Amino acid sequence: MLRRRIIPCLDVSAGRVVKGVNFVNLRDCGDPVAAAVRYAAQGADEICWLNITADKESWSALLRQVEQAAREVDVPVTVGGGVSEERHVRELLGAGADKVSINSAALRSPALVQECAEAHGSQCIVVAIDACRSAAGYRAHAAGGRVATERDAIDWAEEAARLGAGELLVTSMDADGTGAGYDLELLGAIVDRVAVPVIASGGASGPAHIAEALARGTSAALAATIFHDGTFTVAEVKAECRRRGLPMR
Repeated sequence: MLRRRIIPCLDVSAGRVVKGVNFVNLRDCGDPVAAAVRYAAQGADEICWLNITADKESWSALLRQVEQAAREVDVPVTVGGGVSEERHVRELLGAGADKVSINSAALRSPALVQECAEAHGSQCIVVAIDACRSAAGYRAHAAGGRVATERDAIDWAEEAARLGAGELLVTSMDADGTGAGYDLELLGAIVDRVAVPVIASGGASGPAHIAEALARGTSAALAATIFHDGTFTVAEVKAECRRRGLPMR
């Protein structure tokens, strides 16, 4: 059985880590490089860095921060936000990112996923899916959750995997920041449809929620608030997951 991963998430805006509820009411949670170093020391398997207001910020400034993080952190770093063409993937990998997450641009032009996977390998390409419940099921959202699309999130997950995404980062907008637990229905539907690893995101309040998502078949669980607020450390989460019989890295 594949060993499961714990991934602290850094939602970054204007060079600072922020966190909100349902993608709004953001509060400052500190410096992203310092946070990445702290979580790596706690035993994080990876760090996920999402520049959530990239459309309003300097691309070169992001690259400089990623370069600094890559020098100071000894675990893989996935970076996303503002990636709209293949050269962005190339530049982030060159700056030291291990994987690149694509969201809005992939929804606009799914062929970008295939282009980037062919250029850099599927192992480098993560497609992020921000999903919100609707009368018709789940809808994928773009622009940091601000723009609803007509795409069914579960169908889009299957298409993204087929196009070459090596992983899917699935965030429930309804659960995000609430502490009510991951949307296991959403995650289960996607896990059952794709053959690539799925990362659970949105809603964890502690190790029990993380263990539930991993037990449902996700390959990794991403969390933010519980780590930023110091409610739990990465090591404590891993210990509880192991106690529940889950194979952890």
